[in-house]
Amino acid sequence: MTMSCDDAGTSGVQRFEVFTGAGRRRDWPDEVRASIVAESYSGRETVSAVARRHALSPSQLFTWRRELRKQMEERGVPLQAGPVFVPAVVEAAADVEPVPAARRSNKPRRSKVSAVELEIDGVAVKINRGADTGMITAVIEALKATR
Repeated sequence: MTMSCDDAGTSGVQRFEVFTGAGRRRDWPDEVRASIVAESYSGRETVSAVARRHALSPSQLFTWRRELRKQMEERGVPLQAGPVFVPAVVEAAADVEPVPAARRSNKPRRSKVSAVELEIDGVAVKINRGADTGMITAVIEALKATR
């Protein structure tokens, strides 16, 4: 009886690899590391997406974020780790009258008045229907920058 491993010592070497180095281990300068961590806190994309774009593993970026939070807490500066919730106020529109039930149609109805009102640090911004998304984003970013 022969086994598949019987010829292990008699056949020649077909492939031989030499690993020189520790793989993908890199030394990141502090300013590059800080910019990547700041980008991960921007909220524009996920932490994993930021890590992928910089050829990092997500766990490495999460570790950097945790180290930054720890350093900031030691200095007495709390770092906001999650989303910030603001109070939402919903007010009924004064000039919109309800349609009688007998006259309703099957078409979806849009009210004539619709807006989103943001108030950040005493600054109120009202965004009406049809506003350009680029302009909305620019206004919100400008409000965030003034904080």
